[in-house]
Amino acid sequence: MAERRGDERGTGDAREGGREGGREGGRDAGEPQRRSARPEEARAWEDLVAAARRTVADGLVVGTSGNVSVRVGDTVLVTPSGVPYDRLTPDDVTGVGLDGRQVLGTLVPTSELPMHLAVYRTTDARAVVHTHAVHATAVSTLVSELPLIHYMAAALGGPVRVAPYATYGTDELAENMLRALAGRSGCLLRNHGTVTHGTTLAQAYDRTAQLEWMCRLWLTAASVPGHAPSLLSREQLTEVEERLRGYGQRG
Repeated sequence: MAERRGDERGTGDAREGGREGGREGGRDAGEPQRRSARPEEARAWEDLVAAARRTVADGLVVGTSGNVSVRVGDTVLVTPSGVPYDRLTPDDVTGVGLDGRQVLGTLVPTSELPMHLAVYRTTDARAVVHTHAVHATAVSTLVSELPLIHYMAAALGGPVRVAPYATYGTDELAENMLRALAGRSGCLLRNHGTVTHGTTLAQAYDRTAQLEWMCRLWLTAASVPGHAPSLLSREQLTEVEERLRGYGQRG
C-alpha cells in the first residue's frame, strides 16, 4: 500500500524547496546531501515510472495503492509515497540504499519499502512489483494457497502461497511475505494484494499480470453452481516446470 501523504505536488514537506519548519532547500539541518542520479539510474527511473503507470492502466491498482522498485547496483529506486504516477517526472527520482537510507531525491519513499528491501536482501531480484489487483486480493481472503488451476503457476516457482495478514509497511508483513516467497517469485498477501519479483522489471510485471489472471480464472471457474474446477496435481506441475526451463528463443 502507498500512503496518501503529500498527494498534491508542491504541498507539504515531501518536495524540495522553500523553508518550512527548519528545513532549507527541502533538507533538515544536518541531513547529508543526497547525490544526483547516475545515467543508468535515470534510465531505470524512466522504466519504473512507465511500469507504475501501466499498473493503473491495466487495472492492477487504483490511484497510488501499489508500488514498484528496481535495483541498480546497491541502490533501490522506488515509487514515492502518495504521489499519483502520472505526476512523476525525471526530477522525482527516489532511491535508497539497501540499508533503507535515502540517497536520491526528496520525496518520501513508499510506505512498503520494508517489503521491497527484504526481497533485495534475500534474493537476486532486480525488480519488485506490488499491486492491489482485485481478483488476486479476493483470492487472498479465501485460501492459504492459490489452487492449481493452471500450469503457469510453474512460472512462479510452484503453488502460490498466501502470506498471513499484517499491517502494511511493517517488518512483520515483510517477514510474512518472505516466508510465502520461499522458492517462489510471487505470492499473495492476505487481505492486501500481490508481490512478484524478477531479474528484470518486465519479468516482474509479467509475473504480476499472470498471477492476477490465474486468480481471476480460479474465481470464475469456482463460481459456477454445481461444479468444482478440475485442478492440476503437483506431479503435473513439476512436469511443466521441467518444460519451462527450455521455453523460448535461444541465442
